[in-house]
Amino acid sequence: MNNLEQRRERFLKDSLPVRLGGLAANLARIGSFVKNPANLETVKQLLEESKFFIEWTAGETQIEASAKLIDLQIQLAVNQRNFEKTWKDEESRLNFGQKAKVWSKEVLQSSGLL
Repeated sequence: MNNLEQRRERFLKDSLPVRLGGLAANLARIGSFVKNPANLETVKQLLEESKFFIEWTAGETQIEASAKLIDLQIQLAVNQRNFEKTWKDEESRLNFGQKAKVWSKEVLQSSGLL
């Protein structure tokens, strides 16, 4: 079993609200970590992990929530494609961090954990 499969199995043991909370936490971390240019690799890993969290969760949510999660996954993937360019420009990097914080709040609100 590879590391990704182990992470998936561990992640799926949590309830849906807890999984959404984990996604929200990742997005909040991204929002904070973009402030330091030395965190590039960490943010890349969090982006990738967040996309997997969405993949592993979206199918278990209501249609509207699934659509929002899929849209978020697409937005993360689009940003990931241009991330090296975004990361080099401080304003772009910080703007991305602000978007990540907004996404985090939205996901956390939809989780029911608040």
